Parts: sequence; C-alpha cells; structure tokens
Amino acid sequence: MSDDKFVRRHKKAVGIVSIAVFIAFTVLVCWFIGRPMVRFVSEPEVFRDWISSKGFMGQLIFVGMVAMQIVFAVIPGEPLEIGAGYAFGAIEGTVLCVIGGLVGSLIVFAFVRTFGVRVVELLFPIERVNDLKFLKDIRNFEIVSFLIFIIPGTPKDILAYFFGVTKMKTSHFIFITSIGRIPSIITSTIGGNALGMQNYLFAIIMFAATMLVSVVGFVAYRLISRRGR
Repeated sequence: MSDDKFVRRHKKAVGIVSIAVFIAFTVLVCWFIGRPMVRFVSEPEVFRDWISSKGFMGQLIFVGMVAMQIVFAVIPGEPLEIGAGYAFGAIEGTVLCVIGGLVGSLIVFAFVRTFGVRVVELLFPIERVNDLKFLKDIRNFEIVSFLIFIIPGTPKDILAYFFGVTKMKTSHFIFITSIGRIPSIITSTIGGNALGMQNYLFAIIMFAATMLVSVVGFVAYRLISRRGR
C-alpha cells in the first residue's frame, strides 16, 4: 500500500471516529440533561414558579437552556418556546428564545468553522463540498436558507451545523438564524402565553395553526431540497 493511500485511509478513520465520539457525546447529553430539561419545562406551573423565584438569573438560565438546545439539536425546542410564553409572556419569551437561539447558533457556527471543516476534510476533499451545485451561488443559497428558516417546521437547528462548512459570512448567518426563527418562535410563545392566561381555546387554535403551518413548511422544505439536488 502506498504512503498516500495509507494517509488517506488514516484520515478517513480519524474522521469517522471523531463523528462517532461526537454523536455518542450528544446522545449522553440529551439523555442525562436534555430529557430532564424538556420534562421540567413541560410542567408549566412548576417551571414558571421556579423561573420567578430566580429573578433576573432565571432569564439568563433560560437563555442558556435554549442555547444548549440549539447546540444539541436533537433536543426538541418547542417545549422550551411554549414554556417561555407561559413563564415570561409572548413578547419577553420570544426575545429570550431569539437571544438563546442566536447564542447557540453562534457556538455551532464557530465550532463547525474551527473543527467541523477539518472533520469533513478527513472524510473527503473540501473542494468537493465547495463545488456542490447549490453552494456555487452563495447569494441564492442564502436566500433559500432564509426562506427555509422562516417557515415553521423545518429542521433549523440541524441546518445551522451545515452552514459552518459553507462560505456564508458570519453576519449573514446571524441574520438568517435570528430573524428567520422569529415566526416559528412567536407562534409557540403566544400559545404558551395563552395557556398561562388560561385561554385554552385560543391556545388550542394557535397550536393547531402552528402544526398545520409546520406540516406545510416541512413539505415545502422537502420540495426545495429536491430541487437543490
């Protein structure tokens, strides 16, 4: 076996091991931290009382919870958004979710830019990524990405990991991942706030409308993805 071939195989093995370690770490964090966190937020009365007892620290803790949910994207974000509306109200809850989402997204973006590209390069040449059809026109890619982000029901947190291996500017990434999340966040926080005010009929209508839009958004996302291939 030639030295070059051995080096390529060694790099590929390192890349696979790195991905496996990251997945294993993510699973452990989700099981021991994410699962209890989501369960806690899913008890709105208990969660609101606990947040209220912490004062300003409660807001900071919640922002950290949202950021962690973004970093470990397999943790569902909807319970946090609904809990935010219940505990903080629609406006403040939305603001806190957007801030937490921005912090988590920047962590993901910086991580992928620092380490993720190297892992990708271990598996296959980065030139192949940059030569992908839908990445050649970065402007069109950013427009499509924003449309995907602004539609409820699309896998935004997973997509945030992908952006790090593209040529997208950090400022554009911030705009897409913060502004683009607002429509889906605000529908959840309004529904959570309606629950907190015991306006159950309105809450049911909001959640049903959100579910409907999410289904439509998911279908639209699949169509966009197929056209981009």
